[in-house]
Amino acid sequence: MHDTVVSADELVRRTVRHADWVPCRAAFIDCRTPGSDRKDNYSFIGPGVTQNASQHVNLREPHGFNLGAAGMPHGTTNSLHLHFTAEVFINLDGDYQLRWGPDGTQGTYRSVDGDIVSVPPWIFRGFTNVGDDDGILLTVLGRDDTGGIIWGPTVLAEAAGHGLHLTADNRLIDTVAGDPLPEDVALIRPMDQAEIDRLDVYTAEQFRGRVVHAADRPWVAEPYLCSRLPGGGAELAPVIGWGTAESRAAAPRLLDPHGFALAWLRALPGDGVLTHRHDATQVLTVKAGHWAVTLNTGDDARTVELGPRDTLSVPPGAWRSMTALDADGGRTATPGTGELLVVTGGDGRVRHEWAPEVVAGARDRGRVLDADGYLAPAAVLAFAAGDD
Repeated sequence: MHDTVVSADELVRRTVRHADWVPCRAAFIDCRTPGSDRKDNYSFIGPGVTQNASQHVNLREPHGFNLGAAGMPHGTTNSLHLHFTAEVFINLDGDYQLRWGPDGTQGTYRSVDGDIVSVPPWIFRGFTNVGDDDGILLTVLGRDDTGGIIWGPTVLAEAAGHGLHLTADNRLIDTVAGDPLPEDVALIRPMDQAEIDRLDVYTAEQFRGRVVHAADRPWVAEPYLCSRLPGGGAELAPVIGWGTAESRAAAPRLLDPHGFALAWLRALPGDGVLTHRHDATQVLTVKAGHWAVTLNTGDDARTVELGPRDTLSVPPGAWRSMTALDADGGRTATPGTGELLVVTGGDGRVRHEWAPEVVAGARDRGRVLDADGYLAPAAVLAFAAGDD
């Protein structure tokens, strides 16, 4: 495994503080449509599907997925649109009415704080903040190149009435601001009705199967080799993909390929995940509490403290550990715990390399990893190996 040492400057660059979020209110073609004109769009990891070249992007290097957020005051609507890769909403705080289908009437779901909603590709979707307060939906889009976005025909028509057009190479043209209509590339035409009629149909029951509410989280009490060691007692709830879980009891709710794995991590103050590394990209976002994340080991060790909605991108091959400092500063499904959202690149299982002291301590407590990378009783594996 490649050994990545993260410098002090690189740690700062990879830390996206909530206080430093930079919104864009003209990211999409519906930015002048009444009811949709107050959206704040954020791009933290990759540009996502923004159609504005001025969109601020915190980290542009490929992670295998894109991470952003939609900030929407009460009553604000995100117009009907279609993606080609997975789109996952993480409700960090808010009350949203999600709808899907060509005209938004195929079905609806009311999303509340703590939900994770995986919207399948190739269906139109939109949502409205129906809560009393401003809300935040974190969004994860599959793959580095998402392929762009298709808007519903009525969305394009209404935008054109406000002087906004979209080119075939995904550029937003604002004739009100003086942009000329391009001569070298065509404007996007509405999707043919015949093709719209061929899109997948999802019932309310099928859609609800792609939602993991806070009460649905499949918590694993001993997810890692370090779980029995002091300071290593975090619990994991895998939601999408196998990700980093080392327990055979781990059962993610969604296994279809997204391009990433997504899980909740929770811990009491003083607990977390001890020192390890792996070859996948990984992004940590705090849902509740404050967390200390330490990268590198020995004299190179550097620690950053993260609060609610802060995000850290950990590069492949970097040693890392995570510790919950407190459980304040955000609502959590389990009172007294801090919560992290963990997004890991790739569709397959991720194999850890644990620090030598973790391996030795776990063995002293009767735990090792078997040949497939799963937790196993040390005594049983010793017997299988013929050890005395």
